[in-house]
Amino acid sequence: MTASGAGKAGRWLTGWRVYSQLADRLRERIGGGVYPAGAYLPSETALSEEFGVARNTVRRALAVLVEERLVATIRSKGRLVLEQEARNLDREYLYQSIAADLRAQIEAGELPPASKVPSEKDLRQRYGASRTTVRQALGLLETEGMIVAVHGKGRFVVPGWQGRLKTSDSGP
Repeated sequence: MTASGAGKAGRWLTGWRVYSQLADRLRERIGGGVYPAGAYLPSETALSEEFGVARNTVRRALAVLVEERLVATIRSKGRLVLEQEARNLDREYLYQSIAADLRAQIEAGELPPASKVPSEKDLRQRYGASRTTVRQALGLLETEGMIVAVHGKGRFVVPGWQGRLKTSDSGP
């Protein structure tokens, strides 16, 4: 502790609605790159000690950030800072949003034919989604014929999928 009575966080959070002040500070740190996308926030205990607040206050602040889709809670891991693309997804049908995002990457050539699709683990972290949700998204793309699963190797963009789509759209 410094001579001014403040801890590592600068000055203590005080007054009414301390959890919203804490959420503001954490939001600033995320925006400023202190906690970059793909990184985990410090534990509830560490944040509680740093800011001199009760753990329940930290939980309420983190709940605000989860609601704003800045972070996602990953069971047994903590709070993951989401990438910008994941923040804007529709949470009601997240698997469809993930599939749409991957589809757009494939159509734009960011994932070219025969290239490997990001792993389930990478997609779970990028979108703050469960394993089941990611598998649903990948299954949707497999059903559409855009990607194919190769046992033990991963999933890959199907070569020539564009040609099949274009021929089916063409007129008589």
